[in-house]
Amino acid sequence: MSAPTGDIGLIGLAVMGQNLILNMNDKGYTVVAYNRTVSKVDDFLNNEAKGTNVQGAHSVEELVAKLKRPRKIILLVKAGPAVDAFIQQLVPHLESGDIIIDGGNSHYPDTIRRCKELEEKGLLYVGSGVSGGEEGARHGPSLMPGGSPAAWPHIKEIFQATAAQVNGEPCCDWVGETGSGHYVKMVHNGIEYGDMQLIAEGYDILKRGLGLQESEIGDIFAKWNKGVLDSFLIEITAEILKFNDDDGTPLVTKILDSAGQKGTGKWTAIAALDAGTPVTLIGEAVFARCLSSLKDERVRGSKVLAGPQKEVFRGDKQQFIDDLEQALYASKIISYTQGFMLMRETAKELKWNLNYSGIARMWRGGCIIKSVFLGDIAAAFEKNCDLESLLFNDFFNKAVHNAQPGWRRIIAQAVLWGIPTPAFSTALAFFDGYRSEIVPANIIQAQRDYFGAHTFKVLPGKENDRLKKGQDIHINWTGRGGNVSASTYSA
Repeated sequence: MSAPTGDIGLIGLAVMGQNLILNMNDKGYTVVAYNRTVSKVDDFLNNEAKGTNVQGAHSVEELVAKLKRPRKIILLVKAGPAVDAFIQQLVPHLESGDIIIDGGNSHYPDTIRRCKELEEKGLLYVGSGVSGGEEGARHGPSLMPGGSPAAWPHIKEIFQATAAQVNGEPCCDWVGETGSGHYVKMVHNGIEYGDMQLIAEGYDILKRGLGLQESEIGDIFAKWNKGVLDSFLIEITAEILKFNDDDGTPLVTKILDSAGQKGTGKWTAIAALDAGTPVTLIGEAVFARCLSSLKDERVRGSKVLAGPQKEVFRGDKQQFIDDLEQALYASKIISYTQGFMLMRETAKELKWNLNYSGIARMWRGGCIIKSVFLGDIAAAFEKNCDLESLLFNDFFNKAVHNAQPGWRRIIAQAVLWGIPTPAFSTALAFFDGYRSEIVPANIIQAQRDYFGAHTFKVLPGKENDRLKKGQDIHINWTGRGGNVSASTYSA
């Protein structure tokens, strides 16, 4: 048999897989394609991949045999059992040092497990986030690989050549250990949920609040896309709003107002709760989609639940639109602040060494949340790699303070109109909480100690000297309870 010539293999010939193969082929790499339904391999070679250097394989054995060592195989299959099934098929045919790469949206705990299991067998494992959809896969996605560090030197060239390029830099770098690549992709998707919800709320305010038509709102978004909000999602929203159906009416007005979700936003919200990190905006974005799905109940509610009397806006319309731009910008800063706080907390817990500046650079192009704004985030972490919060960076601190008056006016007006703004509102609530030296959690701690003897600590200061500062204290609030705190109970 002739010497293998394949640089990399790919399993899974759905739209993403096909486009990624063609992308890698364009960059000069020989890709070996395989699919469980083998007829799809021949269809692909005879149509989309015709005239390219793409090779086909009709079995796992043939796929492996056609690859140069160390063999590199990308899985682009449905997350979950399908990934484990293909790994089980591949392992018997692989040798020490060969690399399996999961490019799907796998849940990061699964990637941690798979990485450990395969490293014990002498194999290398990579869980890579892939963002950008069909267009990104074909012309340059954002790639977020993490897993076995020894794999990176072998895949670096292919991955960075295949990824989107911004100012000559690839939107791909090594993320970190075990499941970190898929974790970062999960947070990316959560931030994506937040960005989309903020944009939807902005549209709602302009539509129901100011009474503007879709074409006018589209023009506003197109203008915003030339400023601080310059991003893929703002760009496509402008195009969506200007797209008319055959009868001349905006197509978006005919779309059922019930949003779907694949689960990655929910995973981010759950991860935030597990980590005890207040990623409130992503959480509200997930819940807003859940509420949107209650269409029948909302229709009933619209008939029996009264809101405020709608008043015609009599203020400065352009000032209001400018305020809304700043509200969207400030809320977006809060969302990314929360997302990076979550990654930092998880990295600390799982002992991952994440490069936050590098992550921001990876998101500047190719992916759904790509924006000019991410270059500012990269710069913030380059200036201080130990930055606790983007709000402590001079650039973002100034941006939020400049936006604050308009941000507050927008939310206040939306409340008066009865237009829900869960993402805008929770962003401002987080900001106001984060800048508060004292919050009312003292009442909560007192309540917990009163009914459950859960104890509390006291504030530092001479006036509290009679209490045991720094220690857990339980008070007999009623004179009827005991002095034993809940923390001293044993099973």
